[in-house]
Amino acid sequence: MAAKLQQATTSTPLARKLLAVLVAVMISGCSSLPDARPIDWWRNGLKLGPNYRRPAAPVASDWIDYDDPKLLVDSTDVTDFAWWRTLGDPVLDELVQSTYSQNLTLRAAGQRVLQARYQTAIATGSLFPQHQSYDGRYTRLQRSRRGDLTGLNELNNRLPTPIQIPRTFDSWQHGFSLGWELDVWGRFRRAIEASDARLDESVNNYDAILVSLLADTATAYVQVREYQERIRLAQQNVELQQQSYGIAKARFDQGAVTELDIDQATATLANTEALLPQLRIQQRVASNQLCVLMGMPPSDLAKNMSPAPIPDAPSEVVVGIPAELIRRRPDIRAAERRVAAESALIGVATAELYPAFSITGTLGWHAGDFDDVFSSAANYGTVGPGFHWDILNYGRLANNVRLQESKYCEQVALYKQTVLNANQEAEDAIVSYLQSQELVAALQKSVDALKKSSDVAVIQYRNGKVDYNRVATVQSELVTYQDNLAAARASVALSLIQVYKALGGGWQIRCRALPPLVVNSETMEVVPQPAPEVDSADAVE
Repeated sequence: MAAKLQQATTSTPLARKLLAVLVAVMISGCSSLPDARPIDWWRNGLKLGPNYRRPAAPVASDWIDYDDPKLLVDSTDVTDFAWWRTLGDPVLDELVQSTYSQNLTLRAAGQRVLQARYQTAIATGSLFPQHQSYDGRYTRLQRSRRGDLTGLNELNNRLPTPIQIPRTFDSWQHGFSLGWELDVWGRFRRAIEASDARLDESVNNYDAILVSLLADTATAYVQVREYQERIRLAQQNVELQQQSYGIAKARFDQGAVTELDIDQATATLANTEALLPQLRIQQRVASNQLCVLMGMPPSDLAKNMSPAPIPDAPSEVVVGIPAELIRRRPDIRAAERRVAAESALIGVATAELYPAFSITGTLGWHAGDFDDVFSSAANYGTVGPGFHWDILNYGRLANNVRLQESKYCEQVALYKQTVLNANQEAEDAIVSYLQSQELVAALQKSVDALKKSSDVAVIQYRNGKVDYNRVATVQSELVTYQDNLAAARASVALSLIQVYKALGGGWQIRCRALPPLVVNSETMEVVPQPAPEVDSADAVE
């Protein structure tokens, strides 16, 4: 019967043409799409779609300031995983460890790594039988007297000995079923490649967040120390100007000067005192940020910190060469992994152009009585191959492939832009680090000269050789330049932090983690932390 049906089907001209078209399409593939032909499928390891190659990215051959003696470009030990220790501040070491152990943003990133790992496991499971189930059902059936039973009764009446045909009966059935789509064209394997790339991307995103958090922690701490120093200097200048005000008041009481000197001394003193609230606001903001980075409610950490100067940055820094940014920076590696994922998805989309081959089977038991439903006589089963092919949909399927190729090209462009941005960030940080040191040296000379000028001006004013305007001018400039010097010294440390951040340093702490430390917000003492549970840090190791 099947042979006759096949002969009748293929004997019509329309059927023969349709079959010829389908065979030709299967043999030739979609020639307008790259890597969609069976010959490419064979060359790519029985997988459709392109085999991934990392795209080239524009990278400078050297740093702009490569000839500066403060830049060391020969060493390969560039991004020491504990780079913050170059600042020589043990409190900063403790704060960094606390951030690594307690930061909530980092833990959320760790959960995304776990999610990507589970997605990879799900994709890997697609290689095995996709449908496996055990089903059972019971049915109570009653036939219509005016339907099937009418014909059966007429036939039954013609028999020599009529049989009793029940109108109602039971149906008990249970069994196993299996469906397995074979990965002939590599659709599932390409999906696994994409999931693996997404997993790598999530790990690199975790590292990128870790790099940023460590740099932000060091930045907030340096800013706290900066504002502490600027507040200390402002208070010193307030005391100095109060003494100058006392001298002016004494000379006014003696009738040696007019009230103008008193007003000018008052204005100069008040202007310096006005700096203190502004600096305290900025210090509190930096302290609050530091608390949040460590995963705890904001508190005034500065009150509990013992007095310490602004961390001194070393005069030299190891930067390597720009080409190493591609290997070191986690955000660049994450962008490259997104390119790899989109490349694999091209193969997934291309596989939709071809038929899907599968094997299906069932093994079950069916009986009218429950007592017989487990007997061998009630057993039945089926097994056999099959295929499914979305024909006459090549416009939709082909455009889906082109859509995926466009997404791939988009990620390639974004990857190259990420490399350029990284190069720019590194260059910006390097020039800031180098020039900040020059700025500190120049401001230090100005401050030293103004200190001498202030002492001389006060002595000369006391002796009546100069008016108070000279004293007010020198002391106002001293306040400004001392404040600028403190900011510039902090800028050197902050620029060094940005250099290490731009070079991608710090994420290695998860691979070679130091013993976790927690800082008590009230006493600023190191509190031992219990062994961590399986969380974000474990997820990326």
